[in-house]
Amino acid sequence: MIRHIVMFKLKEFATPADKQAKMQEIKTNLEALIDKIDVLRMIRVDFNVNPEETWDIILTTELDTLKDVCTYANHPEHIAVSKGIIGPVKADRACVDYEC
Repeated sequence: MIRHIVMFKLKEFATPADKQAKMQEIKTNLEALIDKIDVLRMIRVDFNVNPEETWDIILTTELDTLKDVCTYANHPEHIAVSKGIIGPVKADRACVDYEC
């Protein structure tokens, strides 16, 4: 089993409410991928509650193999969320894949 973890830092928003709304949109759309991409075993999105830290959002997924991670990453539904919803507001991204 591979755990695929991605952290996102978002660009600045006009208001905290605008940022929270976008974060919720990202969460809703990412978590909906569980029903659209069959290689996903688990997907969860959480928000950082500590404003002193760098990252705003953490995505945790579980997949059977590294090949499945590639399948997930290149799936059209994932690309639509990644490029269409996250991309325009993403300031930075970090990723770790490990066996669990």
